[in-house]
Amino acid sequence: VPQHVWRINLDTPEEAHQNLSFGAADRWWEQTDLTKLILASNKLQCLSDDVKLLPALTVLDVHDNQLTSLPSALGQLENLQKLDVSHNKLKSIPEELMQLSRLKSLLLHHNELSHLPDGFGQLVNLEELDLSNNHLTDIPTSFALLINLVRLNLACNQLKNLPADISAMKSLRQLDCTKNYLETVPSKLATMASLEQLYLRKNKLRSLPELPSCKLLKELHAGENQIEILNAENLKHLNSLSVLELRDNKIKSVPDEITLLQKLERLDLANNDISRLPYTLGNLPQLKFLALEGNPLRTIRRDLLQKGTQELLKYLRSKIQDDVTGPNEEPPVTAMTLPSESRINMHAITLLKLLDYSEKQAAVIPDEMFNAVRSNPVATVNFSKNQLHEIPPRIVELKDSVCDVNLGFNKISSISLELCMLHKLTHLDIRNNFLTSLPEEMEALTKLQIINLSFNRFKVFPSVLYRLGALETILLSNNQVGSIDPLQLQKMDKLGTLDLQNNDLLQVPPELGNCETLRTLLLEGNPFRTPRAAILAKGTAAVLEYLRSRIP
Repeated sequence: VPQHVWRINLDTPEEAHQNLSFGAADRWWEQTDLTKLILASNKLQCLSDDVKLLPALTVLDVHDNQLTSLPSALGQLENLQKLDVSHNKLKSIPEELMQLSRLKSLLLHHNELSHLPDGFGQLVNLEELDLSNNHLTDIPTSFALLINLVRLNLACNQLKNLPADISAMKSLRQLDCTKNYLETVPSKLATMASLEQLYLRKNKLRSLPELPSCKLLKELHAGENQIEILNAENLKHLNSLSVLELRDNKIKSVPDEITLLQKLERLDLANNDISRLPYTLGNLPQLKFLALEGNPLRTIRRDLLQKGTQELLKYLRSKIQDDVTGPNEEPPVTAMTLPSESRINMHAITLLKLLDYSEKQAAVIPDEMFNAVRSNPVATVNFSKNQLHEIPPRIVELKDSVCDVNLGFNKISSISLELCMLHKLTHLDIRNNFLTSLPEEMEALTKLQIINLSFNRFKVFPSVLYRLGALETILLSNNQVGSIDPLQLQKMDKLGTLDLQNNDLLQVPPELGNCETLRTLLLEGNPFRTPRAAILAKGTAAVLEYLRSRIP
């Protein structure tokens, strides 16, 4: 940092020595002290102690540098309210920082911190604290004194437990503990009356915490844990909950008490071991999104799951035996179904970032659709249920924004090179077409997470899929695939769901049991003799265990 920056309050400016006819704008002697200093995204390896020459600073931003330590003189900036030192290489924080009693926002994420000073609780005015993406193994108990803290982010650390004392943070609205090693949550957390959002994804929880006093809790995210049981107790107090995310767990059943969550808008139960659902789920008045894929549901047909939430809820309602509810309400009109006179729904393009030309039985997508996009970034493309024989070449024009493409229910027989250029693609649905193979060029789709190839004409497992490392879900049911390579599948460390139902597999290689990331493996409807149906019915974990036991 140039020395004159530190001395900006002290030195008379250059022009004072030359220009003697001062206009109103040049009256440097009326200049106030510097209050904001932004040094972000440089290559600073250290900050000078001279920072203390700027005592009026309220904001100091040095994020995205190469700092390995901070000067103790920072503790003298008694007016500092916001300090951003994120994205550096800090291994520790000076004790003197704890003297900044006016600090409201402290951003320390993406550093190399393994411990914090014990005096952290002195920062009593702190409202926002981000410690995510560090190497912390524990939290100082003095955190309990941060009674004005509103947002606390502890994601992506190495925490095995949370101190019960944090329940004293009476103002905390958002707590993010994603991706740690938590096996339990302190029961005292239940008393945090202001909590609105709680993120516990990617931990080692075996049960959902009971939160009786969290009357304001709106979002609870606990996916990718090891939760097996959903107790009525866990649910019945969460009257304000609008988002409940429990995907990728081991939940076997959903209690009827789920219907007490009258404000629930999103319920994600994908990739669990649920075999039946309470039909009363259909009566949740606000529910807009329900994810159930990757569960061994006996009562709900697979094709129904793919029709979307409203159809699913309608079906569940129809199954309630003593139907006390009124006549089935029509699903709400969304932007997708606006009675649009013209063929082009500009509202969908600009607000929903959606280019929709589906269910038109069209052989080509009209140019006016692509022309309408112009500079609007489109994230989702839906050209399903038409008569397309090829992928529209102009789709390549959307390559910088599109991440979700649906070309299902067409007559496409090959994947074009244009599709392989959509480098941001995360979801590709191309079910119910005439595909027999995938081109090697698809290797360029490095962000692809979900691919649906069911109801096509594949005779072999497309080898390019083995090389798409980000893939989490491969749906390949109802083809004619004869074999799979378990050693290649083992290398796919993100793969959680593999659906090979109704193919021509004559045998299941035992080495498939070593694919430890698989949470859902569907093999029904193939001609192999073993594993027998009784084992398949026990679910994925049992099948993988059986396969491992057969490895010679």
